[in-house]
Amino acid sequence: MDKAVLSKQSTSINHQVSIVERVYEQLKDLAIRFKLLPGDRVNEVELARQLGVSRTPLREALNRLVSEGFLIFVPGKGFFRRSLDVKEIFDLYEMRQALEMALAEMAVQRATPEKIQEIRDFLVVSMTEDPNRTVNDLVSLDEEFHERMASLSGNLEMLHTLRTINARIRFIRWVNMENGRRRQTQCEHEAILDAIANHDVEKARSLLQAHIDGRLEQITLAIREGYAMIYMNRSTGQ
Repeated sequence: MDKAVLSKQSTSINHQVSIVERVYEQLKDLAIRFKLLPGDRVNEVELARQLGVSRTPLREALNRLVSEGFLIFVPGKGFFRRSLDVKEIFDLYEMRQALEMALAEMAVQRATPEKIQEIRDFLVVSMTEDPNRTVNDLVSLDEEFHERMASLSGNLEMLHTLRTINARIRFIRWVNMENGRRRQTQCEHEAILDAIANHDVEKARSLLQAHIDGRLEQITLAIREGYAMIYMNRSTGQ
């Protein structure tokens, strides 16, 4: 086959991939922030119009979100935003807790002083009081700390899994951050990093176990408050 034809085909494929990736990120953001209401059917025609894409890349992005747990697909009916389910969120918290404790054990064995110092520098910035930071900013900083800690393990597959879990529980963490756990969280971050720097596996694990607090009653309350926020924002047009 002619090189020019191959190059043109390759460019076309790359362009299609970039469109799907862009649509996926846009839809994921809508899902995380519950701009797609819990239990609501996804209007594919309207979304395609809003995002300026055809149904093909939109479908690819929607199917990806189904595989990651943000949406569900009902044959013959279409895609729906997954509801906030107490048991499901509880299971995700348990999974996150077990995963981060395992990652911390690896980090104790593999982290270099330079990488630990990079996270200390990040904490200095993230702990700085900034009145311009939104709740979304604070949640992003919290997630970044945990993902930086996970990266100390050197296990990219486990890090990828953690990122997916974080995205699925982000709204609940947003509710918790709104309720003022910021300062306590930051102090706990410092203690966890110190334990890893001191090669204290048991302390790092126990601190993380307490820090990632996914008790059923707290999750139930957060979901109740979350639904109130979702529908209040919808009624006020936010």
